[in-house]
Amino acid sequence: MIIRLLLLFVFLQILSLPDLSAQNTLGTLRGKNFNNVTLEASLKPFKKNDKAYIREVAKEMFLQWHALLRHADTVSVMLWTSDGSEILDYKGVPSQPMEWARYMGNPNTEHEVNSGPKELSIHERAYLYLENPPKFTYGDLKFIVQALKEEGLKVTGKPIRVGETFDPGPEFAKSDFKYKKHREILGGSAMGHNTMVSCYSVLNADSESYAGFPKGIPANTPFGTFLGRQSKHFLKDMGFDFLWLSNGFGYGVEGWSSTGAIFNGKGFDQAKLAATKDKIAGFWRYFRAECPDIQIQTRGTNLSAGADLARDGVDLRSIYKDKNMLPPPNSPWAALDGDFGLEMVGYMSRMAELPDERYLFRYYTHDPWWLNSPWLDRYGREPHDIYLPMSVARINKKGEVKIPSHLSFLSIDDSYGNMPTQVPDEVTPHILKARYDAPTAPGPLVWVYPFDEYHDWAYRYKDRLPEIYYGDWLIRQAINNGFPLNTVISTGSFQNVVKDKPGFFKESVLVSIVPDAGSTLEKELISFVKGGGKMIVYGPAGHAGPAFLELLNLKNTSALEGDFSITSSYPGDKMATKYPDIIHHSALFSGGGIATQVAKTDDKGTKILAQMTQSGNSRDAVWSRALPEWQGGKVVYLRGTNSSKFNGGKLLNPDDPSKLFTGPLLMRYVLSEFGINCLIEKENPAVKNPVLTVSRSNNAFFFSGYNPNSTITNHFKLPQGAPLLLGLETKLDKGNSVYTLPTSWNRECRMFVEQADGIVSYKELHSGEKGIDKRCQVTGLNNATVRIYPPDHITEQTLNAYVNAGYPWKKGRISVKKGDEKLGKHFVVENVTGSLTVSW
Repeated sequence: MIIRLLLLFVFLQILSLPDLSAQNTLGTLRGKNFNNVTLEASLKPFKKNDKAYIREVAKEMFLQWHALLRHADTVSVMLWTSDGSEILDYKGVPSQPMEWARYMGNPNTEHEVNSGPKELSIHERAYLYLENPPKFTYGDLKFIVQALKEEGLKVTGKPIRVGETFDPGPEFAKSDFKYKKHREILGGSAMGHNTMVSCYSVLNADSESYAGFPKGIPANTPFGTFLGRQSKHFLKDMGFDFLWLSNGFGYGVEGWSSTGAIFNGKGFDQAKLAATKDKIAGFWRYFRAECPDIQIQTRGTNLSAGADLARDGVDLRSIYKDKNMLPPPNSPWAALDGDFGLEMVGYMSRMAELPDERYLFRYYTHDPWWLNSPWLDRYGREPHDIYLPMSVARINKKGEVKIPSHLSFLSIDDSYGNMPTQVPDEVTPHILKARYDAPTAPGPLVWVYPFDEYHDWAYRYKDRLPEIYYGDWLIRQAINNGFPLNTVISTGSFQNVVKDKPGFFKESVLVSIVPDAGSTLEKELISFVKGGGKMIVYGPAGHAGPAFLELLNLKNTSALEGDFSITSSYPGDKMATKYPDIIHHSALFSGGGIATQVAKTDDKGTKILAQMTQSGNSRDAVWSRALPEWQGGKVVYLRGTNSSKFNGGKLLNPDDPSKLFTGPLLMRYVLSEFGINCLIEKENPAVKNPVLTVSRSNNAFFFSGYNPNSTITNHFKLPQGAPLLLGLETKLDKGNSVYTLPTSWNRECRMFVEQADGIVSYKELHSGEKGIDKRCQVTGLNNATVRIYPPDHITEQTLNAYVNAGYPWKKGRISVKKGDEKLGKHFVVENVTGSLTVSW
């Protein structure tokens, strides 16, 4: 009888679950579902330590985000329980009281919580988030984990995983372990001198009993050993499924700074590199020896793969050998400092190579500790930090375009423990639209990232750390000044793809460093250009071989640095006050002095585009080269100047654009050599330039951007013509489409027009006809050529075109013809005046 009752209970539970077959059929993102969506939360929403209340709060967490969670295979909750000290302090006893993150501000200062003069900031002291916050034991935490899994399953019908967090710093909860008992483990200075736990520190002896060390901690125990063993006991006992290492932990000591163990802002200490790498590798080895099976997820640093390697000895290639790891996502700091270039460079450089195909996009909705809710205040409810990084894609060695498999929200609760429904209600549509429009093909620009080269150079040479450091900072500055980069592929994967899929990059311009002499990369890049490919090469050429020097028509002379006058053949951005004609080139921050010149000045295929002159000595800074036998191939060489310096703060500070020319602007200007115009119209150099991407999805172009100053105007032109952004009008200017866009924007483009001037509109119409999925119309045409980029499956026979016609579309039908394959799959209509309507 008991067995029958149990079977009946199980049957009834199954009946009560959501209809997953319907979800799987209807709730799809056109094959772009997330493998996992993670809701990050502190314990603050559990304002009462009451089992029924805890379950209700857990249920509400999943209900709020259900419209998004239906598009995930798995759902996770990541708990910011404390600061990680709950792992370090754990004794294996369920009744043990647990310190938890019940504060706003920094509770590890000299000022007691809820005390101190009013003028103290929340970085100088902390407040309790409630007058009488609940008390929790480790047994209570175990119940919370269980309740999340059970209530989440009821709401979503999907597997629920729950993760724990470890943070190296002082900002979330009081930690006697870090800041009183074991100060020897502190090293980094991200929040003051010696405030961050160093992953490769060593513990002093401790006679206190811990879960993994019941007889105490022996002297000289590696911190990785202690954390690993404590984590194994704690995570298993509490029911956690993964561990998140926060704020750069496991990636050196300085997660937020442009300096580190190797670079101090004045020079690079090459002698420390190998030892620092070994220390970081030692942490992972010690940790995994004790905790081998748990999945590790990591925050990483605020910087890029190359910068981290050169400044702090972070050998990402070695760390990625751990296959049970989710690599670092995009940094959330763009919300704080507006440095979207650094966010994008960090994101792309770390995804160029991966432990496997999984990687994460993370979005900053609330902050549970620092009294800000980025979606509502820092972003001002503008979705630029959704559309920009979600337009990014990587290409793997098979030539597959890969988008993030995981999505995470930091966090779903605010500093008061509230979960306002406004945030998921407003954020979810933008996330889903960005995912529907996610890239399916390489963008117009593809960064060939030197992941292996940087790791090889760091240890093989004694003089290349400045070059490694510089390369990523140059691209950061270029993106911050409007360079529309969205696609990345590693140099290793690139060499596989160009062999296996000839023509894969025919619509793209590659962006690459100068390869090493005689390398396989050198051979493939030369072959790519001579076979009709287009490429921008940046950085110093001191290690270039004869073959690549010949391709570029380049010679190296004596290196110069300091202030230069700069002349350029580009008219540049439109401003009432022009950019200065003085540029500062620092050898330390620009990979050495500038030594490049055109080798053969009488070469008819070479065109000098920018020169830098100092005391009568000139250096060629930018030039292009194309020869008839290259089948349309073209290469631009840009030496590059970082135009940034270290002033003692966390990051390199860009030069004042009102006083010095911004060198990375030239990255955007040279795009005109390939028929791409992305020019800015603004008042003066001090007005910040926009950040933008141009991505490709289902044969459409998607323009996404962020305007720090909404008074600017964008001028666009591609080889296809002036891009028309769906839903907008443009006043054409010399064949460019011109738009005044808001702070954030994301627009589809399937139409390009060749027309000198006039006001042109591109709008979507209703179908109104059985068998027609989409109908759109372009008006304001004057003897124009229009190029149409319908979805991939549309053919010449299934594309309908009408001139100066209307419903019911019985008149005005015209034929279209296939366009030049060099510009991708598209169709052309010529000599159109009036309106053009297309449907499929």
